[in-house]
Amino acid sequence: MRSLKLIALMLCLPLFLSGCGYNAIQRADEDSKAKWSEVLNQYQRRADLVPNLVATVKGYAQQEQEVLVKVTEARARVGTIQATPELANDAQALAKFQAAQGELTQALSRLMVVTENYPNLKSDQAFRDLQAQLEGTENRITVARNRYVEAVKDYNVLVRQFPVNLTAKMFGYAVKPNFSVENEKAISTAPTVDFGKPAAPPPAAPDPAGQKPAGHD
Repeated sequence: MRSLKLIALMLCLPLFLSGCGYNAIQRADEDSKAKWSEVLNQYQRRADLVPNLVATVKGYAQQEQEVLVKVTEARARVGTIQATPELANDAQALAKFQAAQGELTQALSRLMVVTENYPNLKSDQAFRDLQAQLEGTENRITVARNRYVEAVKDYNVLVRQFPVNLTAKMFGYAVKPNFSVENEKAISTAPTVDFGKPAAPPPAAPDPAGQKPAGHD
């Protein structure tokens, strides 16, 4: 009789867990993890492009050492952060990761602006290929981050709802941190790295001959 009760309990347990949202929590958790993995993949893809990009630019613009060093240092800081699935569950670690990636984004954007001053570099096929790869990767980063942000939002809404929140607490499913609100606008727009258009010329200086001396009408 006791064994029959145990079997009945085991048969009813999946129905109980499903009714309390356990299965839904698992699906949402796995979805957010998959989206996070894609974010990491795209950021790593970008980091892998940096050495070749810096080397190519350096071949034509050695005098731009400050910009090149900043890109290299920003990539190095990104590399010091161990990007793991667990990182996404740590608010401080996620903020540090986001800050490091933001610094690299800014450094790369600055580097691309500088290349506008070097026509020979812009016509180099290797540079053009790297530029196209970087642009595509930045777009994929934006898509991956947007999807991750939405996945975490859905998960957090789920684990806060009653009675699912009781199940979540029972099985250790906590609310997940997300990318910061102030960075949402940057998330939704990929950095522009296509500089095919010529830079706008600086405004012309006023013609001294056409100006009246001060104090005279």
